[in-house]
Amino acid sequence: MNHRFMMTAFGKDRVGIVADVTRLLYDYDCNLEDTTMNMLADEFTLNLLFTSNKDDIEESLSRECRRLEQEKRISAFVRALQEPEAKGATDFKECTLHIECLDQVGIVYKTSQFLAEKDLSIMNLNSMAKPSPESGATIHCMDIHIQVPEHISFDQVEADLSTMADELQVDITLSR
Repeated sequence: MNHRFMMTAFGKDRVGIVADVTRLLYDYDCNLEDTTMNMLADEFTLNLLFTSNKDDIEESLSRECRRLEQEKRISAFVRALQEPEAKGATDFKECTLHIECLDQVGIVYKTSQFLAEKDLSIMNLNSMAKPSPESGATIHCMDIHIQVPEHISFDQVEADLSTMADELQVDITLSR
């Protein structure tokens, strides 16, 4: 039986960091199913979903994570996952939000809280702060892929987003 795990790892960016982390999984005959890997500041971050058919692998991988920290200065953590709940194919529809605003404390929190209150589930969120080419003021940009329950219309989502845009003083574009 395959067991599912999540690994999060990060370390100062350098050539070979992905190879160092994925080699550990390869050495233990684990199968990568899904990954996200990004640069944040000067740290490289990895989130890895993988499976193994070995029953006692979590302890071995945790020990290997400690070795990565000592030898390669990569912090890594492994956690076993429960079996996912089956979702029906028509339980939701998807769309993407693009949000821009002057950088402000709490913008990711306020946005995610608003979406949660409206029962809109975040599947992926990428954000970054960058200087405006015109004024040099810091602009915060977010791209958020969300799931909308089938019983909520896109017209309702757009109305709710308009309210959020006014409350948070942000510009929002919805793509279906």
